[in-house]
Amino acid sequence: MARSKREIPHYYLEHQIDVTATEQWLTRLNATRPPDNRVLFGALAIKSVAVAVRRFPVFNGFYQGDSFDPATAVHVGIAIAIRGGGLAAPALHDADRLSLDELMARMRDLVQRTRAGRIRSSEMSDATITVSSLGERGVEALYGVIYPPQVAIIGFGKTVTRPWVVDGAIGPRSVITMTLAGDHRASDGHAGALFLAEVGKLLQEPDKL
Repeated sequence: MARSKREIPHYYLEHQIDVTATEQWLTRLNATRPPDNRVLFGALAIKSVAVAVRRFPVFNGFYQGDSFDPATAVHVGIAIAIRGGGLAAPALHDADRLSLDELMARMRDLVQRTRAGRIRSSEMSDATITVSSLGERGVEALYGVIYPPQVAIIGFGKTVTRPWVVDGAIGPRSVITMTLAGDHRASDGHAGALFLAEVGKLLQEPDKL
């Protein structure tokens, strides 16, 4: 992380989205499922990032030497707190190609194995972009530090109830803050804004994921 802050010219963007309909969709999906087979919001966030980055490959890959090398696959690193302290970000391979149920199952397995110290070396080295969330810790916005040689990290905060304008009327809505830390050598704020908007759009259309 010290190397990242020394060498990578970070820029940061923030985007707030209304996820009320997404939460309602998840509630309906999970209504008849046992707890160990339910899809969590985190799976939707990861899948949204994985699908969006296919349209914006400048955020998916590695900056090595003096140039950016886009990755041919989308392996999303998941920031996982390790019991006893520390953080790891192993990769969910081909996250863009997995169904939500497959992604959720692999995410549970990856978290369990990471905390048990049983992750594979390829899972630690293959991530092409990272997603981090501290929503369960009560944090509303997260501004991450890029994992070299990656060029982007997406942060998700907790869902909060806020007044929001919908069809000209103000009402309570579930809102989440999403952030992007980008490497200015590989992308710029204009591309980052479009990328975040695409992630937000996908997150609001979970039935299409």
